[in-house]
Amino acid sequence: MSSARYVFSVAALLFCAGIAFAQQNVPFANGVPVAPIGLSDQPLREGPFVYRTAEQQDVRVSVVTRALEYPYSVAFLPGGELLVTERPGRLRIIRNGVLDPRPVAGGPASRFAGKSGSLGAVHGYMSLVVHPRFAENHWIYFSYTKPLDEKRATVAVARARFEDGTMSDVRDVFVGDNLRGAVSLAMTPDDMLWIATSGDAAQDPKSLAGKVLRLRDDGSVPQDNPFVGREGYRPEIFTLGHRAALGLAVHPTTHEVWLSEMGPNGGDEINVIKPGRNYGWPLVSLGRTYPGPWQARANQPTHEGYEPPVVYWMPAISVAGLTFYTGDKLPKWKGDLFVGGVRTGEVPGTGHLDRVLLNDKMEELRRESLLVDLHQRIRDVKQGPDGFLYVATDEPQGAILRIEPAR
Repeated sequence: MSSARYVFSVAALLFCAGIAFAQQNVPFANGVPVAPIGLSDQPLREGPFVYRTAEQQDVRVSVVTRALEYPYSVAFLPGGELLVTERPGRLRIIRNGVLDPRPVAGGPASRFAGKSGSLGAVHGYMSLVVHPRFAENHWIYFSYTKPLDEKRATVAVARARFEDGTMSDVRDVFVGDNLRGAVSLAMTPDDMLWIATSGDAAQDPKSLAGKVLRLRDDGSVPQDNPFVGREGYRPEIFTLGHRAALGLAVHPTTHEVWLSEMGPNGGDEINVIKPGRNYGWPLVSLGRTYPGPWQARANQPTHEGYEPPVVYWMPAISVAGLTFYTGDKLPKWKGDLFVGGVRTGEVPGTGHLDRVLLNDKMEELRRESLLVDLHQRIRDVKQGPDGFLYVATDEPQGAILRIEPAR
């Protein structure tokens, strides 16, 4: 071999060896890469914050309160009061922008453990909804982790009568069969209660994990559910094939139920819930497994044969609560979908709020990321009766933020 060819061969071998060993050896814990902490745990600045936005609609973001511990879900009462669940098992109320220092009395005991977002964290109090006829019955519903004994727990949904700042007549309308993870709630104008669960048995029709359930407001099963009377299927099931249910919202005109579903490493989804449909998890996904390979069959990211999402993220933003904006105070956002995210691309400290513009066929046209510089975990977003948007930050010192036009 000539000296020139020998030098070239050695250089090629060294180049290939460099490629083989160029990547970092990332540490893993329980099958998940250990997240970097360089951007995490940043305190929320005082505010207010003024932002220019893509639609030439400048907004001001004010801190309503920063005295909450891991706020999870927010819901407005007809009188304008804002209810907030805290993961440690408390219901709080904000009146005229002031947080009542005393938690609402009368709620059930729950189990709460771990830093929010950490592996194995137990949520405690979670999703919260107000009955469409609250003015008549004063009912509210919230999901929570229900202790069964000193070691065991499951997820449940409680209904309570909320009046004069306290809860009474509290009872469970749903108790899961050894269910874990996040549970999201919604109520449609026909008084139906929608419960979205998480779990690995999403394709098992005998399990309630990884499903969207449809119940009456007393917890009973409607006879027009798609699997009622079908052998081998739980009658509560409306759809199946879901991974992790982090938010439900009802479209303001069609009254269809929309689900924000957290994927693995990528593949977060927004799904429109249609009766009897299968959304594919864990057989299909637009995301990767945490070690790196595609989640989908044959390593092909596809939803062939299953109901596809209407919006998806790659990389993931760890989707959370969502809402449609219908007000007039922020007119250039009217009709847009807002989705909270607790972290982007598996990097803590990168939570934000995404605004998704949809056409009249509910197809995505563009999206905009908001509140990125605050480095907060955005857990929920709701429109207030004043026409402003309200956002909950899922932090140890959690806050409620108000988004309104810049003056």
